[in-house]
Amino acid sequence: MLRIHFMQQWFSLSDPAMEEALYDIASMRRFAGLSLARGSVPDETTILNFRHLLEKHRLAEQLLAQVNTLLSERGLLLRQGTIVDATIISAPSSTKNQSGARDPEMHQTKKGNEWHFGMKAHIGVDADSGLVHTVTGTPANAHDITQAHALLHGQESEVFGDSGYTGVEKREENRGCSARWNVAMKPGRRRALPASKLGTLIGEFEHVKARIRAKVEHPFRVLKRQFGYSKVRYRGLVKNTAQIITLFALSNLWMARHQLAMTAVEVRP
Repeated sequence: MLRIHFMQQWFSLSDPAMEEALYDIASMRRFAGLSLARGSVPDETTILNFRHLLEKHRLAEQLLAQVNTLLSERGLLLRQGTIVDATIISAPSSTKNQSGARDPEMHQTKKGNEWHFGMKAHIGVDADSGLVHTVTGTPANAHDITQAHALLHGQESEVFGDSGYTGVEKREENRGCSARWNVAMKPGRRRALPASKLGTLIGEFEHVKARIRAKVEHPFRVLKRQFGYSKVRYRGLVKNTAQIITLFALSNLWMARHQLAMTAVEVRP
C-alpha cells in the first residue's frame, strides 16, 4: 500500500485513477507486488483509507525522517547549513462546489502585483546538497518569517534566507539560536550601494549568498514540474501538508537518485 501511495503522488493520480492504473499498467502492479490473477489489486476506498491512516498518525513526517536518515548514512545530508524559503500552492477559489464555500483553512495573499489564494509550503534545505530536511504548511497569508524557527534542525551553523526574512534574528523564538543568519539585502538597499570598493565588496558578498540560496529552488521545481503539484488536491491544511511532506520526501530520493545508485554499487558485496 505504501508503494501504491508513492506512485499516486509521483503521477498525481486521484484514488479512482490509481485503482484504474493498477488494472491497466503492468509495471505499476509489478512495483506494488500485485497480481490480477490473485485478485490483490485494492479498490479506491482501500487506497483512500490508507491515505487517511497516514494523515491520522502523522506518518508523512516519519517518512521524510526515514528518507533523510538513509541520505545521511550515504553522506548526502551534511547538516552544516540550512536554506529557508516558502512557495505558494494555489487552492480552488471558486464556491461552485458541494459546500458552496471556499476552503476556510486557505487564505489570500498578495505577491508582487498579483493576488493568490491557497497555502504556503515552507521548507528547510541542506545548504550543501539542496535536499529538504524540514517542511511546514501554513495558510498563504502567513509571513515566511513566522516559520523560520520551525525549519531549523538545530545542528546548522549558518542559515540563509531571502530578504523576506529580514529581522528574523530579532524575533523571540530565534534569540536562542546559535546559527548565524545570512539574510539577503533588500533590493532597494542593494541598488543604493555606493560605487566604491566597499559597495563592490558588499555586492559580491550578496551575490555569493544568492548563489547558495539558489539551491532552495530545485525542490520547488521538482514538486511543481516533475511531480505536477501546482494546486492543492484536498480540503484542509492537515491533508495537504501531509501530501506536500510526502512529495518532498520523494523529491529527495529523485534528486539524489544518481548518488544513491553509485553508493549502492559501492556497498554491494
